Amino acid sequence: MQMVPQESLAMLVQQDRVHRNVYVDPGIFEMEMDRLFGRAWLLLGHVSQIRNAGDYFTTRMGREPVLVTRHTDGSTYAFVNRCTHRGSLLCHQAKGSAKSFSCPYHGWTFDTDGSLQWVPTRSGYEPGAAAKIRELGLRPVARTDQYRGFIFASLAATGPSLLEFLGHMASSFDDLVDRAPEGELEITGGVFKHAYNGNWKLVLENHLDGIHPNYVHASSVNVARGAPDPGSPERESDIAIRQMRQNGAPEKVWESIGIWTTAHGHGYMGDYHNDSRLVVGLDNPVFQDYRARLVAKHGEERTREILGVTRWNSIVYPNVSFMSQFRQLRIVHPLAVDRTVVYTYSFKLKGAPEQMFRDTIAFANVVNGTASWVLTDDLEVYERIQRGLGATGADWVDLSRGFGNDVADTHDTRRGGTGTSEIFVRNQFAAWLAYLTAE
Repeated sequence: MQMVPQESLAMLVQQDRVHRNVYVDPGIFEMEMDRLFGRAWLLLGHVSQIRNAGDYFTTRMGREPVLVTRHTDGSTYAFVNRCTHRGSLLCHQAKGSAKSFSCPYHGWTFDTDGSLQWVPTRSGYEPGAAAKIRELGLRPVARTDQYRGFIFASLAATGPSLLEFLGHMASSFDDLVDRAPEGELEITGGVFKHAYNGNWKLVLENHLDGIHPNYVHASSVNVARGAPDPGSPERESDIAIRQMRQNGAPEKVWESIGIWTTAHGHGYMGDYHNDSRLVVGLDNPVFQDYRARLVAKHGEERTREILGVTRWNSIVYPNVSFMSQFRQLRIVHPLAVDRTVVYTYSFKLKGAPEQMFRDTIAFANVVNGTASWVLTDDLEVYERIQRGLGATGADWVDLSRGFGNDVADTHDTRRGGTGTSEIFVRNQFAAWLAYLTAE
């Protein structure tokens, strides 16, 4: 498969448009796996997934299978999930707890810190080979780090630190964690996994797009508008009706929201969804109970600060999308140039009323489930886009909405002139080009 020369890559990304090949060329996809997913900090998961010694989960970093473990001394590790003997995938389970990992091919066994514990039939090796064999522990991922309980890793041995990479986007994770009365999150309730026949970039572009809801989700919005007014915050159908009516907000509402971007392709949306919409109303007894717990822990002023943050979707490029107020997080895994799988996780806020987590799961079913009112529409559009981009004749994808009206904002961010500016897509491709052309 032929790689694209760097000078040609630069021609594919212009200030207000990109060439369709960035979505459909298999050679470009291979470069993305090597130069983007092989260099950037990628979110692996959360410490609550490996709470106890021996706990583990498996994931991937681009094409690399990865095993994340908790060792007996409390340390966390991330290894390439590959036996160092003959290369077999070492652990095939999604998660679990184990004292060690034994290769299914020849039985080589590794500790949770990656060290090689045991090799069968040692007599078959030449004298003096024992020391060499002991060095064949699991290969660690080049760099790992954590922020507020979120585990990140990079396959590159050098580059920006995690805090440098996150920059102002660290405040989106702060927003999510600070909403827990006891300052701790837990991934629970299982995981939604869905795949679509489209490029991985499409989902990250869609999550900050304020134009599409009135069109992509038009049928669901119309059903919600014709449904009886919601009457119970506990009913999943009522949560669905509220969400779809919000998606059908007038154009002037979407225009008035905020879209911010930061370095490395990150960005977030805010100003529209707030707690008064998410919990039916501020007089909701569940919300009042939750707020009282925050006040008891942090005081009135700090509680107002925490609940006053009105971010909706946050994108940490290139593999994370999350919604702090909805307690949802999605990790994007590219499989091929036209095949992507997305894992969606729900968070429980430690110290919050139990009903809030029930609402979190209900919202996940409504928005992120594979039979939801929202996701099914989006997946259909992703696949239509991929098929359309494969057609010849019109080679450029227009990203000019709001171009020229972007403004510098605080915290080294830029803000779109309106809430429907495509500044976030332009920002993602600026980062994309920087990764792919860097030496």
